[in-house]
Amino acid sequence: MKSIKNWDNKTWLSSKDYINSFNNFLINNVKLKSKSKILDIGCGRGKILGNLYTKLKLSSKPIGIDTENHKDKDNKIFFKKSDAVKFLENDNNFYDLILIKQTIHLLKMNQIKKLIKLCKKHLSPKGKIFILTLDYKNNEIPTFELMKKNLQKSFMRDEKILEMLKKDNKNTKIKKFIYTVKILKQKYLQMISDRYISTLLSFKASEIKKGINEIKLNFDKKIVFKDKLLCLILTK
Repeated sequence: MKSIKNWDNKTWLSSKDYINSFNNFLINNVKLKSKSKILDIGCGRGKILGNLYTKLKLSSKPIGIDTENHKDKDNKIFFKKSDAVKFLENDNNFYDLILIKQTIHLLKMNQIKKLIKLCKKHLSPKGKIFILTLDYKNNEIPTFELMKKNLQKSFMRDEKILEMLKKDNKNTKIKKFIYTVKILKQKYLQMISDRYISTLLSFKASEIKKGINEIKLNFDKKIVFKDKLLCLILTK
């Protein structure tokens, strides 16, 4: 799996307001209690889980899995540096919520099928799997020309993944999470430079530099847009 080191590092995705809004979305769509067990696959620095731990006053720390072991990860989670499939194959827990936020597209189709099959085995009777991807039909993420082209290719694959999962799993639901982002252009340029999104990982330094110049010319000093996610909800 590709490693995205900066997706939740000093961006709107790591802000208290975003995390609170996202966790309110989770709580409104799945019944979580203080005794709930939660697993986050691709947790990054674990800030979402840490906030949930405090908000719900969880009796046990949630578990976060990631292939990148960040030094500044949240101390209110149990962090496991592991491949998700390997972890679940050796795990004995059952979860009320399994969260896969904006990472499933990094896997191959056969890996996704295997992962979801394992996730369902580890759900509690009323547990839910939340799979979130960028809204591929109504996306507003600020881009430069080459980034937009690559993002469109990624969106086509995201759509195929969701359609496959809906076909393979009964009783699926789709929800939307929308967050209004207000960010200074200079800050967003730094995020581009840091390759905060997977579509930028394969770009050459010269392509990133050209893209930054495009955004400098095409966007105002303050960038405002809606970060839109689709959430596919699966049950046992």
